[in-house]
Amino acid sequence: MIHIVELNQRMDLFDAAVRMVWEQWGSETNYNFYYDCMKNSCDTASELPRFYIALQEDKTIVGTYALLTNDLISRQDLFPWFACLYVIPECRGNRLGALLLQHALDETAKKGYQNLYLSTDLDDYYEKYGWNYLNEGYIFNGDLTKIYVHPTNAL
Repeated sequence: MIHIVELNQRMDLFDAAVRMVWEQWGSETNYNFYYDCMKNSCDTASELPRFYIALQEDKTIVGTYALLTNDLISRQDLFPWFACLYVIPECRGNRLGALLLQHALDETAKKGYQNLYLSTDLDDYYEKYGWNYLNEGYIFNGDLTKIYVHPTNAL
């Protein structure tokens, strides 16, 4: 059974969650960046940022995602951002990615946001789940990236 929770609800798994996210997107020199981002997301009273973990049997992290105010992208006028989607290789192909995407849309709607955005260099993944290409933007290093949007159906 897969259970998705906010990281701040399972601080006993905090270090493992930081390591998982950092290993996917970090470098040798920026572990502290990820640690600090995730730690402060657990300590804030603000709705964003938030990191989520998917747990198998309520003890093993098998996936992650985040809702952020900015995904280090030039389009700071858009938010919130969906980021850090990761599913461990052993759980891929079992629709866990789709479950995490839907959970993110539901959480975003609960927070009252009409849309959720993401940036990616992937082709044909997010479209399968109803995401629509919006336009292009630039990530922090100056590279061009695709921006997608998905309505949340928030009231």
